[in-house]
Amino acid sequence: MERKFDLVVLDVAGTTVLDNDIVAKCLRAALADFGHQKTIDEINPWMGITKPFAISQLAPELSAEQIEACHENFRQKMIEFYRDSEEFGPIPGAEEFFAECRSAGVKIALDTGFDRTIMDTILDRLEWHDKVDATATSDEAKGRPHPDLIDLLMQRVGVEDSSRVVKVGDTPNDIAQGRAASCGMVIGVLHGTHTEEQLRLAGPDALANGMPALRDLILD
Repeated sequence: MERKFDLVVLDVAGTTVLDNDIVAKCLRAALADFGHQKTIDEINPWMGITKPFAISQLAPELSAEQIEACHENFRQKMIEFYRDSEEFGPIPGAEEFFAECRSAGVKIALDTGFDRTIMDTILDRLEWHDKVDATATSDEAKGRPHPDLIDLLMQRVGVEDSSRVVKVGDTPNDIAQGRAASCGMVIGVLHGTHTEEQLRLAGPDALANGMPALRDLILD
């Protein structure tokens, strides 16, 4: 059977990585360090996008210098967690999904709202450098919901037709990014930060509850 897709672009935290919602928690803690108390419900809509922009929207009173300092605070919290915490690992079945896609000739790429330092900390800890074909971070191109990270990954793996690309993520911003990039399929996963209702409102082509369901959507 001829394969339908050439590339799958997956988000990291909440999509391929299980980390106990640490991104929202660290962002909340970093904002609190700068005098801004936010709830997780207030922070969740900003998941999946470039973190300096999220900080600027959650705390518009901060100056550019304060936003930079708050982001650095967030970065250090995230790096420490991903480097040292035991509450961190692959989503069950993620590595098997990567391997099965690649065996079928489908490339695997990761994109994220994190910067390169945080991404590389994750890749180092999980030993994923050789398990995916490419990665892209929000300091390398315009972040979600813009299509730029997907465009960059397509260039890096040599895929020219976006209709042959699948975008997978756990936030409405991931789904919006896939639409902006004209991906052939956009899939929301239900094991991340957002509810099924929230993801459905974003308009994915499909929802997947776990990696086996994702595999069935893409490879069958």
